[in-house]
Amino acid sequence: RPYYVLRPELIESLFLMYRMTGKQEYADMVWNIWQGIQRNCRVENGFVGTANVATDAATTGVLNTVDSTESFWFAETLKYTYLTFADHDVINLDQWVFTTEAHPLSRTFAFDGAF
Repeated sequence: RPYYVLRPELIESLFLMYRMTGKQEYADMVWNIWQGIQRNCRVENGFVGTANVATDAATTGVLNTVDSTESFWFAETLKYTYLTFADHDVINLDQWVFTTEAHPLSRTFAFDGAF
């Protein structure tokens, strides 16, 4: 399927890989995705999905949008994008864990690397 409806899973995975490894390449991937979202999903009053990820509005000059915004855009996609570039102490992954819906839950004990 060639569409993208602002789903969070790829950005979430890249955020976690960046935080766990510290490798800048993962943050760079999130930044590239964010730039693509800005070009292809930004409309006058917010963001919507794109009907075809194979075309880029930067080259065609045309937005090919899906006329809706899912709630996970606000709850997850934007949160993980923000956290990728925020200070790591904003949500320290040794002290917090995310649910499948990106709600942070405080850990009882900080993770010491052992299970």
